[in-house]
Amino acid sequence: MLELLTGTGLAASAGLNAYIPLLLMGGLARYTSVIDLPGGWQWLGNGWVLAILAALLVVEVVADKVPVVDHVNDVVQTVVRPTAGGLAFGAGSAAETVTVSDPDSFFASEGQWLPVLAGVIIALGIHLLKSAARPVINAATAGVGAPVASTAEDATSVVMSLVAIILPVLVLVFLVALALFLPWFLRRRAERRRERRAAREAGFRV
Repeated sequence: MLELLTGTGLAASAGLNAYIPLLLMGGLARYTSVIDLPGGWQWLGNGWVLAILAALLVVEVVADKVPVVDHVNDVVQTVVRPTAGGLAFGAGSAAETVTVSDPDSFFASEGQWLPVLAGVIIALGIHLLKSAARPVINAATAGVGAPVASTAEDATSVVMSLVAIILPVLVLVFLVALALFLPWFLRRRAERRRERRAAREAGFRV
């Protein structure tokens, strides 16, 4: 159960920022004893891999904070974030951590594609929610909210990744918060669409 929460939290983090959970897992595995990656995933702790992830993270952090550029970045990340989510779920759910000392064989077995698929689906869902929310924020704040929202997303990704590795039971809190936020966001988005449509119709009548 805990390894499932670990994988879920890491995949959700990848949906916000593809590189943060992978970089944290690799860095912690290389330099600490907080997480011990299984044989098939130890490449995440390779020095070159960490350097590449760090460079890509810098590009992502900068691009995601610039209005218009953030939209282009989200389009590109539609492939990258789900892929990273699959990798994060696969590696995290099979790893030994300070909380999980004996991962379930279903997740630990190399060659299992279900954990990776689960991570892809989770990260894609979070990515689509993020991508849908950003234009609303940009429009409501004339672009000023983009760096604020992006910084909050990056911080959430960092915290979620660390929580997933160190205390995965708290991932449940995130899932509950998401379940409460999603219906409100969908209603708000539908209301804004109705308001825009009504404004256009009023303009045509004038």
